[in-house]
Amino acid sequence: MDEALIGSQIASLLASTLRVSTPLILCALAAVLSERAGVIDLGLEGKMLLSAFAAGAAGAMTGSLGLALLAALVVGVAQSMLHGYACVSHTGDQVVMGMALSMIAAGLTVVLGIAWFKQGGQTPPLTDAVRLTPWFSGLIDSLKDVPVVGAVLGPIVGGGLLGHNPMVYLALLLVPAVWWGLYRTRTGLRLRATGENPAMVDAAGLSVKGLRYGALAANGLLCALAGSYLVLAQNANFVPHMTAGRGYMALAAMIFGKWHPVLALWACLLFGFLDAVAIRLQGVALPAALGGGDVPVQAIQALPYVLTVVLLAGFIGRSRAPAALGVPYVKTR
Repeated sequence: MDEALIGSQIASLLASTLRVSTPLILCALAAVLSERAGVIDLGLEGKMLLSAFAAGAAGAMTGSLGLALLAALVVGVAQSMLHGYACVSHTGDQVVMGMALSMIAAGLTVVLGIAWFKQGGQTPPLTDAVRLTPWFSGLIDSLKDVPVVGAVLGPIVGGGLLGHNPMVYLALLLVPAVWWGLYRTRTGLRLRATGENPAMVDAAGLSVKGLRYGALAANGLLCALAGSYLVLAQNANFVPHMTAGRGYMALAAMIFGKWHPVLALWACLLFGFLDAVAIRLQGVALPAALGGGDVPVQAIQALPYVLTVVLLAGFIGRSRAPAALGVPYVKTR
């Protein structure tokens, strides 16, 4: 096989993996922060979906990328504060509240989309001024001119690693940032202690509620970035239910990664790689021994979700969650 073709195929698969993994990484980091603080978050899907709608609606109405991102961030944080108000301030059931957020978002985005834009719940296509554009896109051509390695490494580095929009790089940079914040700072130590032994944190004179609200605020910001990415970078507009279970996949990746940001990153990349491979399998013919014909599209689309179930079934019992996860803290004095 020609070296240039090999490099192009590897670059295409690598680029697809990173693009598909970006919202999963952001959501998984959001889950790490909230659950390390002791708050179960099954509302990742809803937070991401409503933030995506906010970005799409604001971008379509104002034509401003900044306002689209701001709208998504405000909506994401507002949902997390509502989550905190119900579960942290009033000790509500965290699982029920998370599911309620996702269900409300699924219905509300369709209703508002139909009422505002009259396009079946979709928003109008966004202009190029509102979209996130790739960085370093010209490097793929310049790297091809490098002697010997240009034909293979040029496309891989230029097209696979460097031809992405800024949100992809931000997601990758946030992984070490969250790791450093959790494991190398005093605030991170307090946050993790809140998820393990909130009574000890309270006895030290710290606010358990304040730390959990802070974790949820960061959680909302990250979910908002994940949702806005779907509209501003991956799709041209908002489409109802466009998150398609990514919030739950991110939660599975976080559990598979043992509530650790770096391990969760690798789980997200695994999901993204499988999704990218599944896309390329569409239209591929089955061997004659298996009956021939094309690989069923439905089977291909189900692969990432099947992997999610398999990983949860195989690893959720082996992973140790924070000791106080899901347990409301009530001050006794």
